[in-house]
Amino acid sequence: MPRARATRPALLIAAVLMAFTTDNLRAQTGPAVARWSTSLDGRASLAPEPTAQFQETPPVGDALIEIDEARTGQTLLGLGASLEPSTCSNLARLPADRRTRTLESLVSPEHGIGMNLMRLCIGSPDFTGDPWYSYLDLPPGETDPELKRFSIEKDRAYLLPAIREALRINPDLLFFASPWSPPGWMKSTGTMIGGSLKREWYAAYAQYFVRFIRAYEAEGVPIYAVTVQNEPGVDRAQAKDPKWHYPSCHWTGEQERDFIRDHLGPAFRQAGLKTRIWCYDHNYNLESKGDDAGLPHPRAILSDPGAAAWVQGVGFHGYVGEPSGMSVFHREFPRVPIHFTEGSVFGIDGARDLIERLRHQASSYNAWVMMLDEQGRPNNGPFPATHAILKLHSDTLRVEPLFEYFAYGQFMKFIRRGAVRLESSEGDRSLRNVVFRNPDGTLVLVAANTEARAKAVVVRWRGRGAQIPMDAKSVTTLRWNAVSP
Repeated sequence: MPRARATRPALLIAAVLMAFTTDNLRAQTGPAVARWSTSLDGRASLAPEPTAQFQETPPVGDALIEIDEARTGQTLLGLGASLEPSTCSNLARLPADRRTRTLESLVSPEHGIGMNLMRLCIGSPDFTGDPWYSYLDLPPGETDPELKRFSIEKDRAYLLPAIREALRINPDLLFFASPWSPPGWMKSTGTMIGGSLKREWYAAYAQYFVRFIRAYEAEGVPIYAVTVQNEPGVDRAQAKDPKWHYPSCHWTGEQERDFIRDHLGPAFRQAGLKTRIWCYDHNYNLESKGDDAGLPHPRAILSDPGAAAWVQGVGFHGYVGEPSGMSVFHREFPRVPIHFTEGSVFGIDGARDLIERLRHQASSYNAWVMMLDEQGRPNNGPFPATHAILKLHSDTLRVEPLFEYFAYGQFMKFIRRGAVRLESSEGDRSLRNVVFRNPDGTLVLVAANTEARAKAVVVRWRGRGAQIPMDAKSVTTLRWNAVSP
């Protein structure tokens, strides 16, 4: 018997019913959630996982994360690490093709983890295999007020090639730079080790920054921002043990205030530079203690209107104090972006610590030192390092990505420049999370489970819930389209 043919009205009614059913289903479920995970045991390393779905009926889980889109935090400038001498000298040991692939794995958004903000060093830091140097080293007793012998020639050996290659791979890469010491002849000690900058050389040192920025620009490397001094509370000349004698320079908040207000800011303006000035660049402890100046240091700078007019950010490290110190400072100076400028994180607890720094107003994050060899070298400084993000095996020149590489990727590959942090429930110490809305409208949630047991986590958003399984000691990233269902 022949099958009856549907009439046009019947087809129209069926299409309407199907559209209604599909729309109703979407209204009940919401968008699909893509997810990736990295586990400490190595079973997952930035691995894509089965998608989840937001459901109208809230699922049940071990923990709940609630997202509040109405409450927003900071806007993200970038996430990255450092192209300092230790990393760059190890990169220089690699064959050209392997060096390119290694840099791609770090800064390429498509073929790597998408780092887009890098810290550079103005002269020598503590992590290097070479003797300490500035861009204007002179024999004892000599001075050069006009900076006639200024030169970045030593950076050409392996630093600038790596920096330019990274920028070629990712043209959106931004660079900020920090000095560990002015030239020794400008200082009270006469060397790059400790002491302080003599006031008679404040104007010349401001021009030293101008020369550095222009020299790097001539090499095709624009400098987005500078900090006046890495860890200004430190004076290594005071250490009795010579192993602690590495480049450093002590600044009080008042000294940095005067330098920025009366010399560095005006020098940048006169030179027509667009480079930003970030102040402080040290730990976020609430009160001064020993070498750790804490919040009183940047407070002294930004409380002065003349100095504050030149400052477009404040840098923090995480070696002393708690990340909440950044929130305390943000409440005092809400218009000044906060940048976490130095401090690598390790292991699954490190992923939690990075989340904490982002939850406490950090507009950027930079790890310190990206690649060391199997012996933690090169490193002429006093701080021992067993590993970084990548490990170089000296015998084969194989580059091994470590857990930290993949853990960073859970953040850096998915949270883009211009993303705005959304408030989310804090959770307990064993399960922390942070949420951002990207410029393209996607939402990204990164959570770290530090416990030695798996968890079923419920994410609640716009009245719906999605159940997300998390392995023991793992990091999970979720991404979904935030267009209203």
